[in-house]
Amino acid sequence: MNVDGKEMRPIWPDEDMKTVKVIDQRLLPHEMVIADLKSLDDIIVAIKEMYVRGAPLIGATAGYGVYLIVISAPDPSIPDDYLKRECERLKAARPTAVNLAWAVDRMLPKLLAARTPAEKIELARNEARAIADLEAENCRQIGEHGLPLIRDISEKKGGQTVNLLTHCNAGWLACVEWGTATAPMYAAHAAGIDIHVWVDETRPLNQGARLTAWELGKAGIRHTVITDNAGGHLMQHGQVDMVITGTDRTTCTGDVANKIGTYLKALAARDNNIPFYVALPSTTFDWTLRDGVAQIPIEERDPDEIRYIQGYENGTVKSVLVPPAESPAGNYAFDVTPARLVTGFITERGVCAATEADIRRLFPERR
Repeated sequence: MNVDGKEMRPIWPDEDMKTVKVIDQRLLPHEMVIADLKSLDDIIVAIKEMYVRGAPLIGATAGYGVYLIVISAPDPSIPDDYLKRECERLKAARPTAVNLAWAVDRMLPKLLAARTPAEKIELARNEARAIADLEAENCRQIGEHGLPLIRDISEKKGGQTVNLLTHCNAGWLACVEWGTATAPMYAAHAAGIDIHVWVDETRPLNQGARLTAWELGKAGIRHTVITDNAGGHLMQHGQVDMVITGTDRTTCTGDVANKIGTYLKALAARDNNIPFYVALPSTTFDWTLRDGVAQIPIEERDPDEIRYIQGYENGTVKSVLVPPAESPAGNYAFDVTPARLVTGFITERGVCAATEADIRRLFPERR
């Protein structure tokens, strides 16, 4: 994507192919810092500490993580037991986003089948790049398939502003390029459709206020940052035409795990007869799970992410304590929105209902 005249992705390999470079998203929008990842440990820290976040980007980061595992092998023969052990360590970095395990599981069998160390290195390098490119292309196609939904609303409103609402950041920062939830927005903006986006701040880490607002601003898309709890009020007063979110893991039956607070937006949308769409590539479906509430593991993160809030003052990014120092805090990172509350899915193959039958219609190879 274009940032101040420069084409960027949130992850890319250095020219020597020994270092993976990522935008440290913890510091945006106030500081643009590029972090160098040189080892599996660096990759794991980047995923756990959210230098990188968002299901597709975590998948792409995992792909490059497997590549670093291969080139960092202490034994030049790159033994299979080493690969298996380190790949399991990588898969454990974050429990909810399915793209992490998907990327590792895509690469590991191919590496185990390779005949020579040189073949393993070349294969890992090419596969890591292929995963990043796949996620980018999936998101571009999500934009194409989501565009008609926004265009239809615009036509029904006689060309008046289409007001969209999104939660967290499911933009190019989270997805290599285009984003999932934002891809239809970028496509609509490019098509000349008048859109405005309500951007949930998305506590506790403010990915909406910090990242989605920054992205949309760089793209020239009108937007307004709101508190997480304002969405229902706006829906009641006819100021939201459609909700579009991303997802970190979605079951084959249509249950959606996404950033905490998504479920409440879906409830408000249902109560006000507003379409609630989830945009995702097929890599984010978990074809092994059927009951999202019961089966999707919900990550609990450091309570200090709730107790402290990050801001910018006098040229410095600072953290300040909000509640009483002795008050405990619970930091649940995701919630699950049941399929019955989801109007439909926007995927790289088209739009479908949030039902197992219609999902598998788009992906018949998963029947």
